[in-house]
Amino acid sequence: MKTSRNTLTAYVTRDGSEIRELMHPEVHGNRQQSLAEAIVQPGQQTRLHRHHLSEELYHVTRGAGIMTLASETLCIGVGDTVLIAPGTAHCVTASGDEALHLLCCCSPPYRHDDTELL
Repeated sequence: MKTSRNTLTAYVTRDGSEIRELMHPEVHGNRQQSLAEAIVQPGQQTRLHRHHLSEELYHVTRGAGIMTLASETLCIGVGDTVLIAPGTAHCVTASGDEALHLLCCCSPPYRHDDTELL
């Protein structure tokens, strides 16, 4: 199975980021995880939220940001990867002059009903 970012339609998810589902079981037939690209525009912040079941990995591919992870604040940039354990409150702010691009891997796969806005 192969997907191409350029053919995928973006949508705004519950946390306010622009998402492209690069690989998701409901669309592509994989089973154990999902992979998405999230884009946060300069100066914008996603809504504070948590996922009760999903463990997430965020990997920065472009831009810079500030990640709030429970009570911890992390400066993130290209090449950084952040682990977000299930149940951990988190949000991210694009702090640079360009949009922040993240690859987001979720296991189990991302589901809207697993997202609690805080």
